Amino acid sequence: MPSNCHNYQKIHSRRDFINKLGMGLGGLSLATLMNPVSATSMGAGTQVQGGLIGAIPAKAKRVIYLFQSGAPSQQDLFDYKPKLRDLHGQELPESVRKGQRLTGMTSGQGSFPLAGSVFNFRQYGQSGKWLSDRLPYLGQVADEICWVQSMYTEAINHDPAVMFFQTGSQFPGRPSMGAWASYGLGSLNKNFPSFVVLLSKGLNGGAQPLYPRSWGSAFLPSQHQGVQFRAGIDPVLYLNNPAGITRTARRNQLDRLRELQELQRAESKDPEIDARIAQYEMAFRMQASVPDLMDTKEPDYIYDMYGPESKKPGTYAANCLLARRLAEKDVRFIQLYHRGWDAHGNAPGVVKNQSYDTDQASAALIMDLKQRGLLEDTLVIWGGEFGRTAYSQGKLTIDNYGRDHHPQAFTMWMAGGGVKPGLIYGKTDDFSYNIVENPVHVHDFQATVMRLLGIDHEALTYKHQGRRFRLTDVHGKVVNDLLS
Repeated sequence: MPSNCHNYQKIHSRRDFINKLGMGLGGLSLATLMNPVSATSMGAGTQVQGGLIGAIPAKAKRVIYLFQSGAPSQQDLFDYKPKLRDLHGQELPESVRKGQRLTGMTSGQGSFPLAGSVFNFRQYGQSGKWLSDRLPYLGQVADEICWVQSMYTEAINHDPAVMFFQTGSQFPGRPSMGAWASYGLGSLNKNFPSFVVLLSKGLNGGAQPLYPRSWGSAFLPSQHQGVQFRAGIDPVLYLNNPAGITRTARRNQLDRLRELQELQRAESKDPEIDARIAQYEMAFRMQASVPDLMDTKEPDYIYDMYGPESKKPGTYAANCLLARRLAEKDVRFIQLYHRGWDAHGNAPGVVKNQSYDTDQASAALIMDLKQRGLLEDTLVIWGGEFGRTAYSQGKLTIDNYGRDHHPQAFTMWMAGGGVKPGLIYGKTDDFSYNIVENPVHVHDFQATVMRLLGIDHEALTYKHQGRRFRLTDVHGKVVNDLLS
């Protein structure tokens, strides 16, 4: 038997002991919680595998990303197309379609009748932005918003399209935008995660599932993944101490656990051990900070501003209000996912319900941030994973139609955080089918968001499996026209 066999067996057993101890000290799922301290949070000029963080002046300190899962219909909300209504029921010209691919849900249709919106539009503000009558509250803040009407993507189905927006790749396995921001910039508040996720489901339900990989850290250190806050008395699972465990006892346990894990780190050189230690410490601090955040009561005029649903935990309105509180706590990246926008049938009904869910609260968030002096350095983003077709999926009537997925042209909007207020950027054709002016690709959007945060999207990289990865892969350019 080799002379070092006994030493190997002792080390192996000790590692088993430490791993088992880490799982059994009441830490439970605390390892899924986040540490706000980034590996690159040492200040301006920090080197990050290929670039300098802090070398670009940041216009935004934090992001609130209102992701509309299922894909809103731009023709029924933002992109006014009177000709589409005039040609209601007529065939979509082949010259417009230009042989573009369709989903399997409409590729077999023998006809592609144009579907003009059933909703009326009017102009708002000094910008003269046309908006659907389903968005009266958003119309009140139209001049605070930077409207991008020429977004396009490469994905044509929901899951890869969501992944593309969130991670820069249609395939799982890449870090999310929030994780990149956390890794590159670190935390502004040691008592909260740098990346928080909130989920809500609209009146139409949540037909399209959302997966944690959309807010995951992938190969980045795990403390940069998003922490999901849930509705109810326990917003973060397994955060509270088990019965009989005092805060002092928990503190002592964590101190001993740190000592053991530092021994393991010295032997194994595994950086994830540092992440695990940081996660336990973050969870300990959150035991005090999170209940205080969730128990905050707002004045009645604030609830009135956000709408009647804002007092119901887990709704979109309540999550928008919670996002404002998180912004006040200097959480770096706040991601809201709101499901229910999929509109293959009864698009008018879907739009009506979803706009009820989102219009007032989205506008209130902008107004609330502004009145507190937070809008200037908070970037608010609203949009889905792709757009909707100008033609009807399934049967078309005077007042009803469906709309299939459409990646070639759709609308997103941003507010605050260094974008130009009241700007209407980009233009589509008479059917909102193709972009005719200033196209903005998903990677361009991501590069622009990073730029607003003070990050050069080409410089923030991470070496994994022999290659340096970044959010925008090898693509993307900053859309400087959007910057104030």
